[in-house]
Amino acid sequence: MRADAVQRREAIIGHARHVFAARGGDVALEAVAAASGVGIATLYRNFPSRDDLIRAVIEDMVREILAIVAEARAAAAKDPAEAWKGLLARLMEMELGALTDGLVLQAGAGTDAAGASPLVQIQQPALDALEELLTILKRTNAVRTSITAPGVIVAVATITRPQAPAIRDAAPGVPGELAEAYLLWSSAG
Repeated sequence: MRADAVQRREAIIGHARHVFAARGGDVALEAVAAASGVGIATLYRNFPSRDDLIRAVIEDMVREILAIVAEARAAAAKDPAEAWKGLLARLMEMELGALTDGLVLQAGAGTDAAGASPLVQIQQPALDALEELLTILKRTNAVRTSITAPGVIVAVATITRPQAPAIRDAAPGVPGELAEAYLLWSSAG
């Protein structure tokens, strides 16, 4: 694939993440194309179906989580508690709550012979890497022994889930406060 085509594809995925986070996974693909600055035909040349685009967005998120976990793993060698704090801060920035709301129904529509949805299959490498990091952090008493990789992702997604404007306006600082509370609760020390 040509370099400009790769860049265009990556731009579509990045814009799709934001559009899905803001408007849900069932948003018209024309809106994704418009946000990406491409025509609908270009979007369909890159992603023949909505499922293909959603899969690419989820794969992009998994790559980002893998990079964040790798950075935290390297940082854990020096300061496990700071590595945990940094990991949570980076995960909170990813719009996981909005993307979960927007994509989970779309991506989880079918299952394979073992009963796993495509979403679970795609995200498994990130969960495995996060679980390995948590094992290290548990050994150093940086996190509670009860913390699990799926639990971390669910907690982050729950905290970052978008709220109705009236609720968000009434208590704008609550997501940050919940993130701090989760960090304090999950830390072993």
